[in-house]
Amino acid sequence: MSAADPMHRSEAELRAMTADLDAMHHDVAVPALRTGLGEWADDIRASAGSGPGRPSSPGRRRFLAAAGGAAGATLLAACSGTASSSSSGSSNSALAVSTGSGEGQHLAGDLLVAGLAASLEASGIATYTAGIADAKAGKFGSVPPAMVTFAQTVVSQHRDHQKAWNALLTGAGKEPVTAVDPVLQPKINAAYSEVTNVTELTLLVLSVETVAGETYQNALATIKSPAAIKTAAAIEPVEFQHVAILNYLLGDYPVTAAFTSTTSARLVKDYRT
Repeated sequence: MSAADPMHRSEAELRAMTADLDAMHHDVAVPALRTGLGEWADDIRASAGSGPGRPSSPGRRRFLAAAGGAAGATLLAACSGTASSSSSGSSNSALAVSTGSGEGQHLAGDLLVAGLAASLEASGIATYTAGIADAKAGKFGSVPPAMVTFAQTVVSQHRDHQKAWNALLTGAGKEPVTAVDPVLQPKINAAYSEVTNVTELTLLVLSVETVAGETYQNALATIKSPAAIKTAAAIEPVEFQHVAILNYLLGDYPVTAAFTSTTSARLVKDYRT
């Protein structure tokens, strides 16, 4: 096993962990997301003076349909953009990132948290998508197929999460946020330009997942709406499961920290749209 190979366990174990991760996402997180989104729709309707309405009302159905990706239906497309050559001269291509919508709409309160969360998910999607493409192109050496499957599973889950947050935004009459995190993404781009092997790539996505998970944990103390709290609380464990599996790949497993922290969290006050 080379120093650049993060596979400190068997591919069979990684495939099993990926299957467990996906089951947790669809069996636990997705139902919780749908509950939170439905309650948020009722809150929006009530605050507009239309009352809570019936759970089967057309407005609620439309709102939940907007979050269909969280139920495993049509997913958001991967972040788009034109990839360019890395200025550092490394062999891997630069990340293709979205110039998407959602900026400049002056979000506040819980909607600002939703915008930040959606942008973090976009950054996660962009990083994994670039890594998968470059790994398949052989730019990081030999990459076990189970790692690619894991990464593809994670991308699907990040898209579900982003779509859930954007359902909250659009349900409140705001534009969806599809642009990457404006503070975190330049740091990701700089780090990605230096990646030369799969271990370095794993360390990079681990840092991105850690920021996301800790941001959700930190946001739970600032979100006011019970429905939005349920949404964040449904996503946070999945993000930290990503962290645990990435640590496993790097040979740091069981994870040494008994409790997660918020030292790497993106602060809502620093996010501007």
